[in-house]
Amino acid sequence: MRLILHLANLFLRGTALMLGLVGAVAGLACLGGAFSDWLDVLTHAAPLWMACSLLGLALALLASRDDERRALAGVAALGIAALVVLMAPELLSTLRPPEKPAKGAATLKLVQFNLWAENDAPPETAAWILKQNADVVITEESGGNAWRVLRTLKTAYPYSTKCYAKYGCDTRIHSRWPIVDEHDFYGDGESLVATRATLRVPGGDVTVVGAHFVWPIPAGRWQAQSRLLASKIAPFPKDSLIVTGDFNATPWSWSLRRQDKALGLERRTHALATWPTGQFIRIATAPFPVLPIDQVYAGTAWKTVKVERGPSLGSDHRPVVAIFTR
Repeated sequence: MRLILHLANLFLRGTALMLGLVGAVAGLACLGGAFSDWLDVLTHAAPLWMACSLLGLALALLASRDDERRALAGVAALGIAALVVLMAPELLSTLRPPEKPAKGAATLKLVQFNLWAENDAPPETAAWILKQNADVVITEESGGNAWRVLRTLKTAYPYSTKCYAKYGCDTRIHSRWPIVDEHDFYGDGESLVATRATLRVPGGDVTVVGAHFVWPIPAGRWQAQSRLLASKIAPFPKDSLIVTGDFNATPWSWSLRRQDKALGLERRTHALATWPTGQFIRIATAPFPVLPIDQVYAGTAWKTVKVERGPSLGSDHRPVVAIFTR
């Protein structure tokens, strides 16, 4: 029995060292993402690195003693400190109180939703969207099984962006209000998966952009799309502009921070985890989302009344519901 306990203790101490080192090395590398797009890839997994550091610290305090305990705890604490520096600004932003709309102010409600081409519950997904009674719905991965959702939305949303792409359009904008101008960025030949629509909304026209970015691996492609999006929206008045989509990037990444500045808009989604959810791959089911990769930006004319995450439906993403007033 004593031998078994000794071996178990060795295993816990070794695990504490391994987890602490992983968290510390990854945490410090994440800070290097400020200078390297390749290191910035690691920042998207910051919650995982934080979990490694915290678990390593707990095991160090539980299983080790004296100098060894201090050394193992110090390694774990180094990772925790680096990741706090990385994530704290975003996490603190969630404490901002919602803005109170002025009496009689017009509101605009939108739903941002990556429907997932393999959506396994199109009727339930469509029913939930219709229940939101939103003014505008922006969808990504709008083909495959998700096309059944779009067909159901047509009655409630008679206006939608046209699709000129040969193989169908990934990103679509659906509106209760007339679309008076639109542009499909697919046709520009610049690999930007995005679309734009100007809506004739009471109180003044509103331009909405929906986008679906690539994954940040390999480094470089995501950053190129981000720069391209910033250049495409530059001609439009920023005060009333709304940009939303599945950006496949977390808010503690340096790349998304740079995009926040480049777009000249305020990101209204703060640490709102939307992926993964449900059976996001054939062999895995996620009980709750971990990564906040669906974002909503809006210009200074808009006040944020509410931004919240929707339920798990037939997609591997949770929807985002945002209510603005101006």
